[in-house]
Amino acid sequence: MNTKEVLAALAAIAQESRLSIFRLLVQVGPDGMAATKIAEQLDIAPSSLSFHLKELTHAKLIMSRSEGRFVIYSADIGVMNGLIGYLTENCCGGVPCGPVGCDTNQSPT
Repeated sequence: MNTKEVLAALAAIAQESRLSIFRLLVQVGPDGMAATKIAEQLDIAPSSLSFHLKELTHAKLIMSRSEGRFVIYSADIGVMNGLIGYLTENCCGGVPCGPVGCDTNQSPT
């Protein structure tokens, strides 16, 4: 990911409803969820949901597909992983992060 894409993704999820939508879609996996079900699950008005889905789609964090008369939305896991990779690529001086790589409980010296 480039800096412009990262900024768009971070801006898109820096809002409570959009973050909730994205997290829900990550949880349901690649099968995704119909917009009506997202609205019901998160108690978001359809007009507001439409706006939030547009913002997440524009940031390429989610994608949509038609199934009959429904639009199904799913998280783009590749973009999510790219964002995480961008944010952590220089973590720990190039040593892979994890239980052994970084001690997140240490304070900087």
